[in-house]
Amino acid sequence: MKLTKSRVDAIKACKSERLYWDNELKGFGLRVSPKGRKTFFVQYRSGKRTRRAKIGTMGPLTPDLARLQARTLLGEVAGGDDPAEARRKRRLTPNVSALCDRFLDEHVSVHLKPQSQYNYGQVIRDAIKPAFGPLKIPDITRADVTALHQAYKDRPYQANRILSVLSKMFNLAELWGYRAEGTNPCRLIQRFKENKKERFLSDDELIRLSEILSESEANGDESAFVVAAFRMLILTGCRSSEIQNLKWEYVTSTHLELPDTKTGKRSIPLPDAARKILASLPRSINNAFVFQGTIPGQPVTDLGKPWRRIRKKADLEDVRIHDLRHTYASKAISGGMPLVMVGQLLGHTQYQTTLRYSHLADAPIREAANTVASALSLTMQSSSKNKKFLRVIK
Repeated sequence: MKLTKSRVDAIKACKSERLYWDNELKGFGLRVSPKGRKTFFVQYRSGKRTRRAKIGTMGPLTPDLARLQARTLLGEVAGGDDPAEARRKRRLTPNVSALCDRFLDEHVSVHLKPQSQYNYGQVIRDAIKPAFGPLKIPDITRADVTALHQAYKDRPYQANRILSVLSKMFNLAELWGYRAEGTNPCRLIQRFKENKKERFLSDDELIRLSEILSESEANGDESAFVVAAFRMLILTGCRSSEIQNLKWEYVTSTHLELPDTKTGKRSIPLPDAARKILASLPRSINNAFVFQGTIPGQPVTDLGKPWRRIRKKADLEDVRIHDLRHTYASKAISGGMPLVMVGQLLGHTQYQTTLRYSHLADAPIREAANTVASALSLTMQSSSKNKKFLRVIK
């Protein structure tokens, strides 16, 4: 019979499941359960198998609407698709939260450094899972990612890190078969402009900071290890993680031989002033780290809190720990050191990273330009007076 609303409404439930076929559209049918639930479906062949794809239940759907959807599904079958298999795969496809967990377990923990692992985990925990966690991986669109990116527009650096993590994660989602190739929803989304902070300490500020470091150690406000760590950061231009995780076995008479840093194995020249600081520190047979923390056998785990106390006393509350590295670079470049050499001292693997300090190298050139311009200006003024004098004589 033709499945119409009145005929479907009149069908009563039986003790067993019953199927009713539509005589207008081949393959379109109605399944009635023993409890009276009426479900529309379409039946077709895929290869040598007979498959059924659910359309919907009577009530939310009318027979006419269900028939229209059945025609669409049968059209897909005629084109070589298998709607039932596609729906089965979609049902088994994990959500974004599960993708995040696999991404952290199989990629981040294997290929990234500990600090990067922490940063990725923080982005996923605080931004990505709350926004997309329950959603199916194929359902995330470019509009969804754009909306999340825009939500952090007042924090451009964080917004761009979220976008980078998402992009890498969805690239792997394609590799793992969760999304079709070339469907990364992060493609073509323009990143926000990041204004890199370049805070350098002046000579007066360095003197003030050094005095506060000495006072903090003398008063017992900060440990000798914490104060020495900050002095080493100033004198070597190292990253804070490189100093915090420094072991005595890495220290030689001329260098710090670090086996694993952000940029891989690194050999850092050890200047005399830095060597004196290391020589002043006590050693412990039970602690392999140079800058010991409060936990036995462990290094200083947090320089952030003592730094906030120290910079407040020194009236340098806008200065970050990383700015000590910037100060090292600024001193080197303004002193005439070539950018390539500065990059080697800082452990940069990309020359572009060092170029951010290139404007500092212009100081001698600007000074020379001022000297030349001043000489030319005096000449022109003198010439102007001579012309005026000649006019008066005439």
